Amino acid sequence: MEEREDESWCPPSESDMKILRARQERQDRISRLMGDYLLKGYRMLGDSCETCGTILLQDKQKKLLCISCQELDSDTEKDNPVLNSQAALSQVRERQLCLQPFLENPPAQSATKPKPVPDSIPVNPSHTSLSSEAIVVAETALLDKLHWASQQLESACSVEYSTQLCALIGSCAQSLRSLRELHH
Repeated sequence: MEEREDESWCPPSESDMKILRARQERQDRISRLMGDYLLKGYRMLGDSCETCGTILLQDKQKKLLCISCQELDSDTEKDNPVLNSQAALSQVRERQLCLQPFLENPPAQSATKPKPVPDSIPVNPSHTSLSSEAIVVAETALLDKLHWASQQLESACSVEYSTQLCALIGSCAQSLRSLRELHH
């Protein structure tokens, strides 16, 4: 039984290692800041923050301080892609680098190509055929991406990467549904 567990184990991915390093660095900063505050006369309490679980400090005026929530969270906002466009751009670049091998060697065309659906009552024939052609091209691209993501999911070791692939698969499926509704 232990042999099977060893066979299924794979080393942490680069993103997992990045998360582990970030957690360790955060804990180190919390410890360093706590030491600084203790030297300034703050007291360490036996209570911890309800939000993050960090040990609370108290100043001479009995004001409570959570190092993690009040000192570090303002620092981490700059790294949050939701709050900072530079962080979002950095995250996009990182994902593009991860997908670089795929972009250089795209998957083979899907064996089941979507069949063009006859146009509905055309108002402008040239406009309708262009729209229909664009929909078919978009469907093909989505099917290729769906196929690729499914193959990647089978061999994914990282939980984070698997989650991202599942989200991509769901998004592709939803987009395909929307495109097919345009045909009807």
